[in-house]
Amino acid sequence: MSIQLERIEDKIECFEATSLRELEQRMNEKIDVNKALLLEVANVNHHVYPHFKTGQPIYTAVVHFKAKQV
Repeated sequence: MSIQLERIEDKIECFEATSLRELEQRMNEKIDVNKALLLEVANVNHHVYPHFKTGQPIYTAVVHFKAKQV
């Protein structure tokens, strides 16, 4: 039995929250986790849309992580 380890080069994560503060907190937690994997933020896309039932804003973000260049 052999174990092969491969380095993660790219990773995309999606986030959704009902407030900007909550969205930022979730993103910061994942950024810290991904730093341990030697990944850094390459790009962030964010959007706001109204909830279809309540009309309250829903904040979303897509974060693209890439391997740090050594």
